Amino acid sequence: MSPVLAGVLQMVALIAALALAYRPLGDYMAKVYSSDKHLRVEKWIYKGIGANPNTEMRWPAYLRGVLAFSAVSVLFLYLLQRFQGSLPGSLGFSSIDPDQAFNTAASFVSNTNWQSYYGEQAMGHVVQTGGLAVQNFLSASVGIAVAVALVRGFARSRTGELGNFWSDLVRGTIRILLPISVIAAIVLVACGAIQNFSGIHEVGQFTGGSQQWNGGAVASQEAIKELGTNGGGYFNANSAHPFENPNAFSNLFEIFLILLIPFALTRTFGRMVGSLKQGYAILATMVTIWIGFTALMIWTEFAHHGPAFDVAGGALEGKETRFGVGASSIFAVATTLTSTGAVDSFHSSFTGLGGGITMLGMQLGEIAPGGTGSGLYGMLIMAIIAVFIAGLMVGRTPEYLGKKIGTREIKFAACYILITPALVLVFTAAAMALPTPGNSMTNSGAHGFSEILYAYTSASNNNGSAFAGLNADTQWFNSTLGLAMLLGRFLPMVFVLALAGSLAEQKPVPATAGTLRTEKPLFTGLLVGAILIITGLTYFPALALGPLAEGLAS
Repeated sequence: MSPVLAGVLQMVALIAALALAYRPLGDYMAKVYSSDKHLRVEKWIYKGIGANPNTEMRWPAYLRGVLAFSAVSVLFLYLLQRFQGSLPGSLGFSSIDPDQAFNTAASFVSNTNWQSYYGEQAMGHVVQTGGLAVQNFLSASVGIAVAVALVRGFARSRTGELGNFWSDLVRGTIRILLPISVIAAIVLVACGAIQNFSGIHEVGQFTGGSQQWNGGAVASQEAIKELGTNGGGYFNANSAHPFENPNAFSNLFEIFLILLIPFALTRTFGRMVGSLKQGYAILATMVTIWIGFTALMIWTEFAHHGPAFDVAGGALEGKETRFGVGASSIFAVATTLTSTGAVDSFHSSFTGLGGGITMLGMQLGEIAPGGTGSGLYGMLIMAIIAVFIAGLMVGRTPEYLGKKIGTREIKFAACYILITPALVLVFTAAAMALPTPGNSMTNSGAHGFSEILYAYTSASNNNGSAFAGLNADTQWFNSTLGLAMLLGRFLPMVFVLALAGSLAEQKPVPATAGTLRTEKPLFTGLLVGAILIITGLTYFPALALGPLAEGLAS
């Protein structure tokens, strides 16, 4: 079987698996967030944290809950790392330096999971399992909660109430993420992923000495790492490490986990707003971009540009021979079009244009299908922008799902789409202008610039994947990337929740003959075009200096 055909068949199998899970999971999540009943374990949690899950919140109160919970999470994870040397199960590792502890705490709480450290050489069992893995669940649940709040803004009218943050947080963790992760971890263990709490031990004898590895609860962390679109690996090699990703089946299964919830949330959206066709329109937009990016990536990585590629059958440098070019390309697109950041290959070793595709996927806002929750609310923001553009074309007041998109709403949407590009470009410009950050680049020229651009693109969009080649474990990068992660995560949430509150206060507008039919293929095409044009105009100059220049020169 040719490598190209193998990649296509894996893509077909992946689409079939996602299609089978789409309806039951989407409907189940809609029931979870619409139910007024609480499980016994949930009641215990509410009592323990002193929250009343039946109290409805307006958007300022909902936002305060998000920010307060996240701030406490950052502080807890920071202190856990700073005191690691005094904790049991530390495997003899010392406490983490302040700048790196801040970077890691900001990273995992913001669902970015950027890692400027070697996990197997820095983090013990307590920090990995009690700190990082816990935040994998909680940060993902926060993202879904904010998305559900925005959906309620569309579904409700004449009220500013968006639900209860604490209830949404707990339900997302207990009823959705935890049970699926348990099943996924069992599958990964069956595939060969490790799950233990063993200490450091030698693995074989090699020329010049032996190699040491530590064990860990890897399968359980790997499950939520992918399901929650987190991406932080137990080992530095991430999903290229055989302890995390043992074989071709586990590789495809991990891609499935990455895409599962973000795609299914479009069904949840349709069910909660009372129109499944609206959910299908959002799904069609996501699928169109995802398939287009995947096909383009596979083409660029299989295209032969020299004798080395001819012999290898494609750009095999930096890719696992266990997976090959096709599977690695599918994984790379899945992880950069979502907020996952997991990697089974080194993106720096992709072709110039291939590396550019991974960057552009993040720069779109990671909305095809995006992260758990963040993908849906990011796509809905873009849908509002597309409706506004259409309204300008025909001279009508734009409407979406029975809600008027007025000056207030479009200001919130505009602020949302401007925040991340501003963070990426300002921080990249500062790093390139100052003398010290440039010393961290392994390469010069266009590829070296891509290392810096990729790092801030990844951090500001809460992706977490690395281009490789950049020494990010410096005070400058630990501090600025950590700041970019926090601002890139929580500033957009302010405008999402403010928009949700504004929409919920409106009374529904009846559809007329002049209303744009947002469930039709025409609107899907308009939405895809708006996403690509807005992103292209924003990032094209920067991409032209990096991956495009490298790709056209090769």
